[in-house]
Amino acid sequence: MKKFLFLVAFCLFTSYLSAQLQSDFDYLDVFQLEYANDPQISPDGNYVVYRRMGYDIMKDRSVGSLWVISTTDPTIHHKLTARDASESQARWSPDGKKIAFVSSTENGSEIYLYWTDTGAVARLTQLPASPGNLAWSPNGRRIAFTMKVEAKPPVIAKIPAKPKGAKWAAAPRITDRLKHEADGAGYIKPGFTHIFTISSEGGAPRQLTSGDFNHGGSLSWSSNSYKVFFSANRSEDWEYDFRNSEVYAFNTQTWLYETFTDRNGPDAAPMASPDGSYVAYIGFEDKVQTYQTRKLNLMHADGSNKQVLSSNLDRSISRAKWSGDGQGLYVQYNDLGLTKIGYMDLSGNLTELVSNVGGTTIGRPYASGAFSVAKNGKVAYTVSYPDRPADVAIYDPATGTAKDLTNLNGDLMDYRNMGMVQEINYKSSYDGRELQGWIVYPPKYEKRKSYPLIVENHGGPILNYGPHFSAEMQLYAAKGYAVFYPNPRGSTSYGEEFGNLLYNNYPGQDYNDVMDGVDAVMEKMKIDKDRLYVTGGSAGGIMTAWIVGKTNRFRAAVVAKPVMNWISKTLVADNYYGYANSRYPGQPWENFEGYWKFSPISLVGNVETPTMVMVGMNDLRTPPSEAKQLYHALKLRKIETVLVEIPEASHGIANRPSNLIAKVAHTLAWFEKYK
Repeated sequence: MKKFLFLVAFCLFTSYLSAQLQSDFDYLDVFQLEYANDPQISPDGNYVVYRRMGYDIMKDRSVGSLWVISTTDPTIHHKLTARDASESQARWSPDGKKIAFVSSTENGSEIYLYWTDTGAVARLTQLPASPGNLAWSPNGRRIAFTMKVEAKPPVIAKIPAKPKGAKWAAAPRITDRLKHEADGAGYIKPGFTHIFTISSEGGAPRQLTSGDFNHGGSLSWSSNSYKVFFSANRSEDWEYDFRNSEVYAFNTQTWLYETFTDRNGPDAAPMASPDGSYVAYIGFEDKVQTYQTRKLNLMHADGSNKQVLSSNLDRSISRAKWSGDGQGLYVQYNDLGLTKIGYMDLSGNLTELVSNVGGTTIGRPYASGAFSVAKNGKVAYTVSYPDRPADVAIYDPATGTAKDLTNLNGDLMDYRNMGMVQEINYKSSYDGRELQGWIVYPPKYEKRKSYPLIVENHGGPILNYGPHFSAEMQLYAAKGYAVFYPNPRGSTSYGEEFGNLLYNNYPGQDYNDVMDGVDAVMEKMKIDKDRLYVTGGSAGGIMTAWIVGKTNRFRAAVVAKPVMNWISKTLVADNYYGYANSRYPGQPWENFEGYWKFSPISLVGNVETPTMVMVGMNDLRTPPSEAKQLYHALKLRKIETVLVEIPEASHGIANRPSNLIAKVAHTLAWFEKYK
C-alpha cells in the first residue's frame, strides 16, 4: 500500500513539475527558432547537406550555415565547415566527393569547395558580384552559375566637377528602365544577369551569355557536359513582354545558342534528363488572366515532340527533379492547402509520396518547402508541422515510408504549450463552393469557455495558407485568442478555375468566403460574438479594409500594408507594370471606374470599426502612401485609428525578428484596447 501511495505521489509530482516547465510561446522565443531549408541529398542517398537557419538576437537578422547529416546514422550530424559566415546553395558533385557552396566574405559572396573525404575547404572564386544557381557539369569538371554584370546608367546631363573638399549633394539617380526598383532591394543598379562557368579546380570564370538580357533562374547541363540549358527572355521587346521566357541552351564547344521554345508565356527551369534524351521544363501558354497553373512540360533533347506532361493535374508544379533512371520526375505541388511531393512517369501518371512539405516561412503559414532526389530515389525534403518550423526528412521508396532526420526545435518546443491547428471545411453562401480554412486553438483550450476570435487574411491574393507553423498565429493563440485563417476563392492549390475567379473581381465574393468561414467557426466552437477582430497583410490588408467597409461586425481591425487605391498603387509600386489586363482590363486611365470600384478606399465612408493601419516605411510593393490614404481618411471622418510605421521595413515587415514581434504586439495591443 505504501509503495502504491509513493508511486501516486511521484506521478503527481512529476506531472506538476512538467506543468511548471511548460510555458506558452512568447515573443522572445521567435529569436530561438530554427528551421531547415534547401536539403541536398548526396548522389548515393547516404547524406544530406542542408541550410540551417536561425536568428541573431544582437543583429536582429536571420543567419544561415550549412550542416550535414547521415540518412542512416543520426549521430552523424554536424556543421559542414568551421567558417563563421553565411553559407548557402550547397550542391554535390556528381561523384559525391565534393560540395560546392556559396559563402560570404568581407568583399562579397564567393564560391567554395568542400572535400568530403578530408573536410578541406577552398575558395574557388574572386567575383565582382554574388553568384547564384550553381550547377555541376555531369563530368564534374565545371560549375555553372549566374551573376549580374553591371552596366553604366544613362547620362542626360554633364555636371561640372565640384571643387576639392566641397560638400555637394549626391549625384542624381537616373533610370530609363521599366523595372528599376524592387521591394526589399530598393533601387536596382543597371546591369544584366549572365551565365558563367568555372573549373571545379579553380581559375578564371568564363562568361557564356551576352547582350542586354537577363539570364536568371536554374541551370542544367546536358549529359555530355557540352550544353547549359537555361531560361531567359531574349526578345527585342523583353521589358514589356515581361511574362514571357523561353528555354535556351548554350553550347560551350561552339559558343552558339539554341532556342527550344517559342510560345507566348513563361517557360522556365529546364532540366536535362540523365541519359540526355529529354528536357523537362515548367511553364504555360499565357492566356492573360489572374491565375494560371504552371505545367510540367517535356520535349526531346532536340526540341521536338513537345508535350504537357502534367495536363491531367489541375495544380501548379513548383519544382521538379529527374529520377536517377530518367523514367520520370519527382514534382512538388500544392493541393488543398497541403504541399506535396509526387512521382510523375513519362506518361503523366502521378503517384503521391508525401503531403507534409513546407515549414520554411516562419511568420505566417504559407506554402513553402524544398526537396532533392538521390540516384536511388531517396527524397530529402523540408517537413512541415503546425507546431514547429521545418526539419529535414527523408522518403525511402524501398519501404514507401518517410522519417524525420532532425529535430531542430525540440529544445524549445518540447517546453512550450502550442496552439492546436485544426482544418475546417464549409460551403460558400454565394455559390455553394467547398471552402477550407484552419483554426488555431488557444493552448489549454476549454470547450465550455468562450473565446475572442481573430480572423487572419492571407496575402497574394494568389497564394495559400496551410497547416504549417506560424509564429504570428501561435503568438495570437498564446494570448488567449482563437485564430481563423481561410483560403477563400482566388487562393492557389484548388485549381486554375478557382484561382481565376478573382479576374476583374477582386475583392469580390472572396469577402463572402471569409465571412462564411467566421460563421462556420462560431458554429464549431464557443466564440464571443462581441469580440471579433480582423487583420491581414498585403492582399490580406486589402481584404481587411474591404471587410470593415462592408460590415461593422468586428470590434476592431488592423490593416497591414494594404492597397487602398488601385489607381495610385498600380502606377507607384515596384511592380506597377504587371496589373493591367491580368487583374483588371486596361490601364487605370483606360478603366478608371473599374479600378476605383475594387479599391477599398471607395468604401471608407462606411467604416465605423476602430482601425489600426500598419506599413513598412521602405515598402515598395504597397507603398506607405497607400496606408496613409486609409489613415488620413479615417482621421478626417473622426474614426478611431492610429498609424504604425515600421522603420527600415520593406513589404516583408516580419523579415526581421524584432519587426515580426512589433507587428504582433501592436496588433494585440489594439485588439486589447477594444476587448
